[in-house]
Amino acid sequence: MRRTAIMLSAFALTAALAVPSALAGERHTDFGQATLTGWASLPAQRFVPGSEPSGAAIGAGPFNGISAPFADQPVQGFSGIVNRHDGTYDVLSDNGYGGKANSADFLLRVHRVEPDTRTGAVEVLGGFHLTDPDHKVPFALTRADRTLTGADFDVESIVKAYDGTYWIGDEFGPFLLHFSRTGRLLEAPVPLEGVKAPENPYLNGGTPTLGGSKGFEGMARSVDGRYLYPLLEGTVAGDTPGDLRFNQFDRKAGKYTGKRWTYRLESPAHAIGDAIAVDKHRFLVIERDGGQGETARFKRIYLADTRDRNGDGAMDKTLVADLMDLANPRKLGGFGTTFTFPFQTIEDVVLLDDRTLAVLNDNNFPFSSGRTAGKADDNEFITVRLGERLHADPRAFF
Repeated sequence: MRRTAIMLSAFALTAALAVPSALAGERHTDFGQATLTGWASLPAQRFVPGSEPSGAAIGAGPFNGISAPFADQPVQGFSGIVNRHDGTYDVLSDNGYGGKANSADFLLRVHRVEPDTRTGAVEVLGGFHLTDPDHKVPFALTRADRTLTGADFDVESIVKAYDGTYWIGDEFGPFLLHFSRTGRLLEAPVPLEGVKAPENPYLNGGTPTLGGSKGFEGMARSVDGRYLYPLLEGTVAGDTPGDLRFNQFDRKAGKYTGKRWTYRLESPAHAIGDAIAVDKHRFLVIERDGGQGETARFKRIYLADTRDRNGDGAMDKTLVADLMDLANPRKLGGFGTTFTFPFQTIEDVVLLDDRTLAVLNDNNFPFSSGRTAGKADDNEFITVRLGERLHADPRAFF
């Protein structure tokens, strides 16, 4: 798999350089049906060896046949991904069990995984916890050792800067969090002015302007590395229902620039799962409904353009992949000729080459059962070939 990833990255760079920049502005009705080109899976009941117990506050269950608490920390809930360009990926676990109150014993962690689409297996190679030993967080944390937990932050998006550090988007603030390459918090959490979730530690009895855990679900890094583009999952109070704020943060200046765009959901009942940059103006965004299994209807990836050429006040959107209708001519994973990705939450997308994406689900362990009713979802890793090229900026692949 490492060799494959390196070859794909080289192809991406060559292909993107060969396309005139004018083509990047072309608009499409949609890209047509995308094709499944790879599938691998990490079993739901995978735990960090020798780690601390977890899940004491979720109840005894069983949940999809699994009883709690757990003797170790689950490897679960992948809500962000970084391509390491050697066949491995950094994947971010979210806050744990879906809420601040039940996740105090879930340690926030970035895992390093290696999917092998030839064998269908995903290997966990290690990882690191997110910590605050230098007391950058000014409010009280759950643990005296300042290892961060799911009661402190709900981490849902991650990007890697060119200097090797990580920026992570949180939903409880919402905050931007800046970590070293080993998970050490480097500066105080950065708030978004005028926006506070119910879990915000500075709410002080005030009225939240955002729904619970509706903060920075997606976050893109600009192709030149200077800017971050955190995308809220929920609509801010006073905005049109279904309109999501897409802000620009200047890493060099250490503050928001004041520039903001609107990503408009196809339905106010939908949510976004992730966002990544394709070039200066265009971003891939996962949009989904809340269904799973037989109730899953809408799981899509759009190409969203900040230039708003149709003048409706929102980013222009082009459908590039319907994850409920992927061609599967080789019947990969033992599935039929049409492959569906029927998970409640799909929260990871990354560019592999100019026509290929990797997509992962968040399995909400042990609660979600989108693949098989009554059975806890695994973490699935798929690669998808688009019907057309993206004409991406070469820097979007690194």
